Amino acid sequence: MDYEIAPGKRARQAYSFDDIAIVPSRRTRTPEDVSTAWQIDAYKFDLPLLAAPMDSVVSPETAIAIGKLGGLGVLNLEGLWTRYDDPRIPLGEIASMPDKHATRRMQEIYAAPIRPELIKERIKQIRDSGVTVAASLSPQRTAQLHKAVIDAGVDIFVIRGTTVSAEHVAAENEALNLKKFIYELDVPVIVGGVATTTGALHLMRAGAAGVLVGFGGGAAHTTQTVLGIQVPMATAVADVAAARREYLDESGGRYVHVIADGSIGKSGDIAKAIACGADAVMMGSALAKAVESPGLGWHWGSEAYHQDVPRGQRVNVGTVGTLEEVLNGPSHTSDGSMNLFGALRRAMATCGYSDVKSFQRVEIIMQHGR
Repeated sequence: MDYEIAPGKRARQAYSFDDIAIVPSRRTRTPEDVSTAWQIDAYKFDLPLLAAPMDSVVSPETAIAIGKLGGLGVLNLEGLWTRYDDPRIPLGEIASMPDKHATRRMQEIYAAPIRPELIKERIKQIRDSGVTVAASLSPQRTAQLHKAVIDAGVDIFVIRGTTVSAEHVAAENEALNLKKFIYELDVPVIVGGVATTTGALHLMRAGAAGVLVGFGGGAAHTTQTVLGIQVPMATAVADVAAARREYLDESGGRYVHVIADGSIGKSGDIAKAIACGADAVMMGSALAKAVESPGLGWHWGSEAYHQDVPRGQRVNVGTVGTLEEVLNGPSHTSDGSMNLFGALRRAMATCGYSDVKSFQRVEIIMQHGR
């Protein structure tokens, strides 16, 4: 529904995950009969999960642990692991610095140059463990560093930014031609974020294997405050899922995965994202609460240390349990912060669905007054 703000200016009604609820059907299943498995290209996972490429969430060690627990850890190749031989030193400083100095000091820490030899070393460390290797660059760094990433042996390449378009207009420097770039690579590429049907279709036509919906970093970014940009995720995911259906017909059957990336902090948000049409979710703050996470109970994204327009913050999220407990349980809290995918399995069973793809058809309702 559209609303007229003033003559010539209209606004569309949109909804967040908090605005909707899932409706059980007449059929139920036992949770043990439900599969949360997900596959993109040739890579299969027990959990429809990508761990966000944020330094407080994914290190080579946690990428390996997440892979062995059934998910996919995405390493940030513009983070501390590719700037420092021993990132534990700056990580410890970030976790202990006073709030009033955090943004300026993080800008200084992240001003250290990215070293291609460390990209190779970190990717090799993950590959040697036997799990699927996924790594991320921003659109601005992709043209510069992608060859080092591919040469190092990445399995899945993620291009992640606040907003990513298939056509970036640049006045001076040559812009990244995303369609040409993706088709020249030999690995599946996941790209985002986007929030509209039109934007998603452009990325799908450019050859993306998966599209990130949303801007990520919901718990740690201040993009709405600084730039005035925000996306209500229930509407955004449903819009991009509609774009996928359109592209499936247009392309003669090429399926592009929809990955919700933003405002997913609790287990119920995972279920709602899939109910709106997502194939998988990308999570940050929920995983930063694991005791193994490199942020030591703190969470931040790349927006927090942007050199010119920082639009994020370091957030104290604390710890709730091990990575295994956070992902697969058991849980000792009732707030949806642990056993994230055990809760998804139970939600699917309660509604009578046996797999993620069929759960996208579950009925949802609006919660008025939210």
